[in-house]
Amino acid sequence: MQSKDFIELEDKYGAHNYHPLPVVLSKGEGVYLWDVEGKKYYDFLSAYSAVNQGHCHPKIVDALVEQSKTLTLTSRAFFNDALGPYEKYITEYFGYDKVLPMNSGAEADETALKLCRRWGYDKKGIPENQAKVIVCEGNFHGRTITIISMSTDPDAYKGFGPYTPGFVTVPYNDLEALEKELQDPNVAGFLVEPIQGEAGVYVPDDGYLKKAYDLCKANNVLFIADEVQTGIARTGKLLACDHENVRPDILILGKALSGGVMPISAVLADDDIMLVIKPGEHGSTFGGNPLASKVAVAALEVVKEEKLAERAERLGELFRSELKKIDSGMIELVRGKGLLNAIVIKPTNGKEAWDVCLKMKENGLLAKPTHQHIIRFAPPLVITEEQILDAVDIIKKSLSEIENS
Repeated sequence: MQSKDFIELEDKYGAHNYHPLPVVLSKGEGVYLWDVEGKKYYDFLSAYSAVNQGHCHPKIVDALVEQSKTLTLTSRAFFNDALGPYEKYITEYFGYDKVLPMNSGAEADETALKLCRRWGYDKKGIPENQAKVIVCEGNFHGRTITIISMSTDPDAYKGFGPYTPGFVTVPYNDLEALEKELQDPNVAGFLVEPIQGEAGVYVPDDGYLKKAYDLCKANNVLFIADEVQTGIARTGKLLACDHENVRPDILILGKALSGGVMPISAVLADDDIMLVIKPGEHGSTFGGNPLASKVAVAALEVVKEEKLAERAERLGELFRSELKKIDSGMIELVRGKGLLNAIVIKPTNGKEAWDVCLKMKENGLLAKPTHQHIIRFAPPLVITEEQILDAVDIIKKSLSEIENS
């Protein structure tokens, strides 16, 4: 079977809820992917930062294989011998009292919202069913009904109402608007992405996160950081919040928590918040399963052992500086932190960001546009300096070919 055959199968039998780049992948290793015809590509999406440790990292895969031979799932109806050690490891790793393990990033966001609301009622004294959570314009936290209820993207929410109430929206990177809404005594939490990934790698002003955190503290409101995409070394620190020495009241993690091997997410908080939820009030059949527990420990060990945060910081600066040297009228702006970066594309010769991604695919690099005019670049953090420079040459070549077409 060729690529077109696999694409036709998905088109015929799968829901049409994605618009993938026309490439059918069959193998991954490190920073590379191969299609079914054997063509090799640089991966500059990293499954939206899920494979920070690189494709099929041997240590993570070995943990998966070894545990899968022994015990994969018990549900939380019973204890197992892998969960407790994982919980100890991850809480000490990030510096929190407790962890609540889940599977997908959206589930982790939903978990954080439940924790926040319950804390608002039990600890802050908000009247029942009156709790509010402040969110930001341009946010992306997942696709569930509740999460799209706080979205400002019509593609995400239009046609799926009625929506879950209880959310107040403020502009991202606007402290004045946030401070105004925090005056409401029924506000329980502020949910924010330290860098908005889906919005096009929108990096807020220096000091925004710290000032937002301080405003939350002054108003007895929980600061909730969605680090599903920005966490686990992606931006040059273990967490993006670490750039401003902010310790979220509730921390949401996912994606690279498994190195891309399986769905693993987690919510971390201290006892005062986490213990408001009692037995039977929240859970997940697969959350905290033995397989996930072993994989997550291995994935986090790789981040430390290979100093991936430091690599992301150093190589991210190199990548942005090289992108800014490209002489192309199509590049309006280069932005990012660590190895989470983006270029804003100016349409040229009728060609937009999608066309640039198609051209880069032809030349051996895979990336994906967001919002028609932005291309994200987020390679696995194991990438080398030589590979970064080679990738920049591919980007430069692709832009030149479009401009001269």
